[in-house]
Amino acid sequence: MPSHLHMIVSAKENYKLSDIIRDFKKFTSKKIIKTIGEINESREWLLDKFSFAARINIKNKEYKFWQDGFHPIALYSNEFKDQKLDYIHNNPIESGIVLEAEHYNYSSAVNYAGGLGLLEVVYL
Repeated sequence: MPSHLHMIVSAKENYKLSDIIRDFKKFTSKKIIKTIGEINESREWLLDKFSFAARINIKNKEYKFWQDGFHPIALYSNEFKDQKLDYIHNNPIESGIVLEAEHYNYSSAVNYAGGLGLLEVVYL
């Protein structure tokens, strides 16, 4: 999704999910901001927005890409896990971005449909 992210993640024993999400956000925000600065098309307006967001939050020095916090939901049964995976895969369809879930480039739906997506997927 262009404006938000859904993912199913887990933490190994002795690791905290909150630490994993913190590190993920730190790594991805730095990479995205660096990439925006390197591409040859005008996306400086994005950096302006991220810079503005950082100015109203004392934890950020230069840019703020991600919102604070995250909203974990325990997947307590296979049925509930399947429901959440279907929700994630169908989100781009519901938003009108694609007609088929596996056509959304940034989704694992293509992997579950037998294709090869952009990222390696550990199947549930």
